Amino acid sequence: MTLQQDRVTARGRWSVTLALLLALPGAHGAAAQPVQTGAEARTAAAFARAASQSPLALHAFLEGMPKGADLHMHLSGAVYAETFLDEAAADGLCVDTATLSFDRSVPHGACKPGEVSGPGALERATPLRDALIDSFSMRGFVPTPGVTGHDQFFATFGRFGGLGSGHTGDWLDEVATRAARQNEQYLEVMDTPDLSKARAAAEKLALPAEAGADWDRDREALLATGAIAASVEAARAAMDRNEAVRRAREHCALAKSDSVEAAGTSVGAAGAGSRAKAAGTTGNAEGTSNGANGAAGPGGGGMGGSGSDGNDAGAQAGCGVEIRYLFQVLREQPAVDVLAQVVFAFELARADHRVVGLNFVQPEDGFLSMRDYLLQMSMLDAMHRAYPAVHIALHAGELAQGLVPPAGLRFHVRAAVEQGHAERIGHGVDIMYEERPAELLQEMARRHVLVEINLTSNDVILGVSRENHPLPEYLRAGVPVALSTDDEGVSRIDLTHEYVRAAETYHLVYAQLKQMARASLEHSFLPGASLWQQATPETLRTPVAACRGQLGADAATGACGALVRGSEKATQQWELERRFHTFERSF
Repeated sequence: MTLQQDRVTARGRWSVTLALLLALPGAHGAAAQPVQTGAEARTAAAFARAASQSPLALHAFLEGMPKGADLHMHLSGAVYAETFLDEAAADGLCVDTATLSFDRSVPHGACKPGEVSGPGALERATPLRDALIDSFSMRGFVPTPGVTGHDQFFATFGRFGGLGSGHTGDWLDEVATRAARQNEQYLEVMDTPDLSKARAAAEKLALPAEAGADWDRDREALLATGAIAASVEAARAAMDRNEAVRRAREHCALAKSDSVEAAGTSVGAAGAGSRAKAAGTTGNAEGTSNGANGAAGPGGGGMGGSGSDGNDAGAQAGCGVEIRYLFQVLREQPAVDVLAQVVFAFELARADHRVVGLNFVQPEDGFLSMRDYLLQMSMLDAMHRAYPAVHIALHAGELAQGLVPPAGLRFHVRAAVEQGHAERIGHGVDIMYEERPAELLQEMARRHVLVEINLTSNDVILGVSRENHPLPEYLRAGVPVALSTDDEGVSRIDLTHEYVRAAETYHLVYAQLKQMARASLEHSFLPGASLWQQATPETLRTPVAACRGQLGADAATGACGALVRGSEKATQQWELERRFHTFERSF
């Protein structure tokens, strides 16, 4: 069968499956699909026509669909290689032509033999520039004996490191601008600040890190050094700088950054949380630790800040995207180092509301990640007791058969939920290999633990896709899910691509994708009450009593207005429903 014939056959299967999904309650989910009328029904029909027509037609439909949030995005991995190359050229950063990586061991411009620098080498269409784009991403990558997609993916972070913290604001602008073009309104970006002071303090104290250690005692010892407090202040100052760069690039008016109407009156999404001024964090990392000073990933220092209302003349669309942050803890490090990071993360999140939580990153299959997994969960258990208001999302179950021994697949997700207090799970690919998976799925549905689904990432890193991916199992069990990108720059994708892939692969209907968009904001770590009435399994179809009959309007009134004004989460949810109302009326 030719590729084209296979496509046509797939289109036919999609059409048949669509009819069944529309007709049968509970298909691919725990609850019946909602009854759709009016504009929503017309939109669902338009989606079905696009899906049965071609992937390109489906992409055109989904690009404009409101998507709410991307909750699983690593900042350095979200930036496209072309941006890194242009910035390196401007900085005079040296490029090692043998390893196809940036060399930050030498002063800018003082390159070693075999290295080049400057605009002439990087800003023109040259074989070197093309080779560097391939080296910094999954573009054109084909696995070879001994070099897997997993190897290439995580190696990219070490290759494009070294650009300096001065570019973090530019990266925030890039991800916000790309999000705005796809009708996203909120991002929770993972980033790592400068860890040098915290790490040095932990090493100097020579804290014990064996299983059963007194984490509370060790936390107090770290805090007493003053290094954590100094790290928090440095992180907040870096955030201020990056926020200023982002707003300048997007032409957002600083004086109006707090002007968003939280009552749901045509909310410019980015400003919803700006009214409580606090600074943010710094740094970024994903797969690898690029140096002992904690500058793990390009830039080494700088989370950015939230946007403005985006209503000023000349302001770019990116201004309307709210950005909050998750502190990335580098898990593939000695236990004392991880403890210092964890204490730093909780203190920073408590000090600054724009740092909404933390996550653990680096390869879950790494030696220390596997050996110390339960030890690290015990740290989180202790820190959660000390900082109960700080949110926790965890990479867990980003594993596959053959990557680790079978025993390594049997407990990570459960431990993250039950001991690590994870409110969201990133990836969760190995869920069906866990001990008592059906019971665990029921527990996650009951506790409303959302799974961040990263289809392309799971394919290129783990080789897990299509029927081997657990997304249908989560849907059948009623576990909340949201689509996310993971590292869209490295994977050369965007969130629309993930929506298309999910719809195509699993024959999802419009109502399911709409539910995922709603879930992304429902399970965001924004503070405040939800717009939705709670139910188990989660449906997100019935608003709280005060807001019934008002969704989609420009302004919330009465008790609903008070709810939305008092809740950053409800503000974003109100805006999403307004966007859905506008989108669906176009069909």
